[in-house]
Amino acid sequence: MEPVIIVLIILVVLVFIALIKTIQVIPQASAAIVERFGRYTRTLNAGLNIVVPFIDTIRNRIDLREQVVPFPPQPVITQDNLVVNIDTVIYYQVTDARAATYEVASYIQAIEQLTVTTLRNIIGGMDLERTLTSREEINAALRGVLDEATGKWGIRVNRVELKAIEPPTSIQDSMEKQMRADRDKRAAILQAEGVRQSEILRAEGEKQSQILRAEGEAKAAALRAEGEAQAVRTVFEAIHAGDPDQKLLSYQYLQMLPKIAEGDANKLWIVPSEIGDALKGLSGAMGNFGGIGGGSGGNGGAGAQVPAQERREKPSID
Repeated sequence: MEPVIIVLIILVVLVFIALIKTIQVIPQASAAIVERFGRYTRTLNAGLNIVVPFIDTIRNRIDLREQVVPFPPQPVITQDNLVVNIDTVIYYQVTDARAATYEVASYIQAIEQLTVTTLRNIIGGMDLERTLTSREEINAALRGVLDEATGKWGIRVNRVELKAIEPPTSIQDSMEKQMRADRDKRAAILQAEGVRQSEILRAEGEKQSQILRAEGEAKAAALRAEGEAQAVRTVFEAIHAGDPDQKLLSYQYLQMLPKIAEGDANKLWIVPSEIGDALKGLSGAMGNFGGIGGGSGGNGGAGAQVPAQERREKPSID
């Protein structure tokens, strides 16, 4: 009985192993290559798959998702004989698991070497300045070459990015000095433009201020002249309304002469010819005023003349 039990146990174990090898579960976005006696049979897709145990074997399991592979810096010589180090990043996806397994031994290594050689061909036709400013052009050219070459491997290159382009240290120092000089130049230009604009605005402000000041002074002078004219008109109307005689006009004229001579700007004063007539009229008025005073005094006036006569007669008495 014991040998029979041992045989049964062995059979159960073999059956269990056979079941494990028969049922193959492939994850989503994955594929498996099945070989039968070393020859490709089929490709297992995602899900539950049945294979013949001990006859069919799983050669390779391939991830069908998009992969990102960074490559180490590669020294590349430019057209002007400068060595630059370029880091690249490749975004690829396996579209044919069979071709990726049998058409190339290691598609990752093949993509890397193809990327390096293609970069050297592209950068070798560019100078350093164009290399630093033509990332999109280099990416497009590199992607076209890689996509065409890897198509037969069952690989699709989606994107190629240049992660870094590092020129030699001496060139970096020269570029930094040039950039610093350009920044200083732009700063000086902007400062000069600011000063010029400030001076222009200040000049325009002063111009507007002078114009407004002149307009204000002109309006003030016009209003002042209008006021003086109105005052003269009012005085003239008042004088004519009072019907003055020549004597009063002469007296008023003499009163106005000191006001005419006032002011620091009056260096030369011309006496008008009418002042003689005014003085004559005034002296006549004063004489009449004196005559009126003597006549009204009566005896007082005669008494005032008696001492004068006495003073004239005293020498003859002596």
